Amino acid sequence: MTGTLAADWTNPQAIGYPVLIGGVLLGSVVPVVPTGAVVGAAAAVAMTTTHLSLPLVLLASTLAAFAGDVVTYGVARLGGEAAVRFVARGQTPEQLARARRRFARHGWQLIVVGRLVPAGRIPALVAAGTLGYPWRRLLPSALVACLLWAVAYALLGILSGGLFDDPLVATLVAAALVLVVGALSAGVARLVRRRRARRAPAALPGGGGEMIDPAVGPARGGPQPPTDQEHP
Repeated sequence: MTGTLAADWTNPQAIGYPVLIGGVLLGSVVPVVPTGAVVGAAAAVAMTTTHLSLPLVLLASTLAAFAGDVVTYGVARLGGEAAVRFVARGQTPEQLARARRRFARHGWQLIVVGRLVPAGRIPALVAAGTLGYPWRRLLPSALVACLLWAVAYALLGILSGGLFDDPLVATLVAAALVLVVGALSAGVARLVRRRRARRAPAALPGGGGEMIDPAVGPARGGPQPPTDQEHP
């Protein structure tokens, strides 16, 4: 039996899926793993070898990302201030305040877009959790967002695997493509934020320099959760 287990764990197929699922899940809860690079690399391996199946790579990536997003949202909604600070670490108060204001206007759309935009996922999920966004709306929105995200990054791996036959080269190129695309997207997002900041209205007097949306309230004041009449 020991020999069978050893043989299983020396099989790239047996190792590949747990690494894919574990990497995406961990990176979705604690952003220390470049989850997009993990998905792209797995897709490249699926294109150049028989060790992984591309449909299973997409399925595993989507479900792992979805589980991570649900955990992040659940902690923000059910946890205390310390828990919210934990999941939102690395995010500035301005980012979180902007996400709350936008969430009041766009709702589920922000969840989908936040998954695809660099540094947009955590503010969107924290805003959803702290504003009490309903579970029945969060879950389908997050699932669609994670599927689109998995497909987008897998396409880079498919491209790499189509250009290079060597699995190692294809994997490295896929990971590099993901990092380059992520860096370019982050740069564009920063430019957009700066342009919006120039056009933003002045802060309310006495508000400590923070803009307050009447539909949401102060960023740290226990805003009221959205009602069922909120945008679908």
